[in-house]
Amino acid sequence: MTNHIANNPWFAFVKPNYAADLRLFCFPYAGGSAMTYRTWQDFLPKNIEVCPVELPGRGSRMRETSYKNMAPLVNDLGLALQSCLEKPYVFFGHSMGALIGFEIARLFRRQRIPGPLHLFASGHVAPQVGYLHQPIYDLPEHEFIEELRKLEGTPEAVLNNAELMQLLIPMLRADFEVNETYSCAPEPPLDLPISVYGGLTDTDVSREHLEAWREQTSSQFRVQMFVGGHFFLQNSQTLLLRTLSHELEKNIAKILF
Repeated sequence: MTNHIANNPWFAFVKPNYAADLRLFCFPYAGGSAMTYRTWQDFLPKNIEVCPVELPGRGSRMRETSYKNMAPLVNDLGLALQSCLEKPYVFFGHSMGALIGFEIARLFRRQRIPGPLHLFASGHVAPQVGYLHQPIYDLPEHEFIEELRKLEGTPEAVLNNAELMQLLIPMLRADFEVNETYSCAPEPPLDLPISVYGGLTDTDVSREHLEAWREQTSSQFRVQMFVGGHFFLQNSQTLLLRTLSHELEKNIAKILF
């Protein structure tokens, strides 16, 4: 059986699992990479194949130009995904990644391509809410770095490494531009379950704005909060993966029975 994910630049850290019943495509947050999900395969059910998505401008694709707008990113990634849909699949995305997963699900619906069984949207306000803060992607460099420091998603050692930051800043600016200029076009709700995860002390994403994802599905919906701020997926990884495992097993049960 051909595994179209192997040697595909859009994916990294994939451990091919030909016996898997379900694929989990994981989309990164702004400034993040596939490395965020590199160990997830070890903690999820054995019949899941974890497929971390690697966007241009980072990791093994550092020399490629990062996207600055959501539409071309979604169109190109959607095309790359189409050769990898021979198994049932679900989407997980954190922060910007939640929007990417949501928009690809809508793209596939427009193209009449079988969509994901489930969308797991983590750490982002509902798409229709829009960006609630002053954009930072075009700030002067020192101000941009200070804003990154406040978000607590970039290690202090990296922020203080001037040479490394010169390599990373173009990618970081591009990702923040994707997220901050995104606009949700009106479309009917998706016909798939949406599970939304949030951090109890995330000052940027409130419970109310997580609950607003309910408008984007005509199927089942749930919100679960975890200890931590915006990057609770690191602080509460054990509980998050236990929760995700339970939900993935329910999806597998629907496939098999």
